[in-house]
Amino acid sequence: MKNIFKNGAISPQFIAESIEKHQSKIKIGAHQTFMGQIRQDEHEEQTVAAISYSAQEEMCNVLAEKLREEMISKYDLSCIHIYHSIGRVNVGELCFFVFLSGRHRSNTFQAIEECVNRVKAELPIFGKEIYEDESHSWKVNT
Repeated sequence: MKNIFKNGAISPQFIAESIEKHQSKIKIGAHQTFMGQIRQDEHEEQTVAAISYSAQEEMCNVLAEKLREEMISKYDLSCIHIYHSIGRVNVGELCFFVFLSGRHRSNTFQAIEECVNRVKAELPIFGKEIYEDESHSWKVNT
């Protein structure tokens, strides 16, 4: 079973390498990516400096594998790769990366949106917003 978690931020180099690995897969005609980045939100005069992620990792990996299988079957995809940060990720850094591939673009457009929304809704991943003064509060997904 694949571990979806990366310690800290997901680097642009990791994303580029993930895409580069698919150039040899000549039955693929379309790729879709989603990259989630930490925003510098403000809450009640507090400015977000980072988010610290925690998760029920084993359960997340099981659920992510099930989600991948369902999505590949439903949308006739070649592959889906899901990565999420664990630990602290600073404002401006990437924390969530979904990369999927298929023969045709039409089904990949639909699949990326569903996959991202389901990861956010179904996987027990929790974010604690860290403010500039190092105080914190739990993030609520919208």
